[in-house]
Amino acid sequence: MKTVAVLGLALLAGACAAPGVAPPTASKPVIPYTSAGLERVIGQNEAGLVTLFGKPDADIREGAARKLQFAGPICVLDAYLYPDGSQPPRVTYLDAREPDGSSIDRASCVAALTRRDGGK
Repeated sequence: MKTVAVLGLALLAGACAAPGVAPPTASKPVIPYTSAGLERVIGQNEAGLVTLFGKPDADIREGAARKLQFAGPICVLDAYLYPDGSQPPRVTYLDAREPDGSSIDRASCVAALTRRDGGK
């Protein structure tokens, strides 16, 4: 009899769980990382980036790696340059975000920055 009572209480407690709780939704869609539209930037050296975007807004070095940052009214682009053997550092990865930190498509950011008035 005690076993039935304990089993009944367990079933009753399990029924109190909130049914159908929906997970929170993201306010903005997740932007997939693709290399489409980045052909003008991936593989460039510092001189190529300056020609394309103008003077960088930030130049950060850490060991052999380097990050050049280009900012405009629409987005901020971080270009990561790494050496390949004895070759000068070249862009191997890009990251982009809106000025408020939210996600933006990297190719859209590249396009926006190439249109800014002669760089900075």
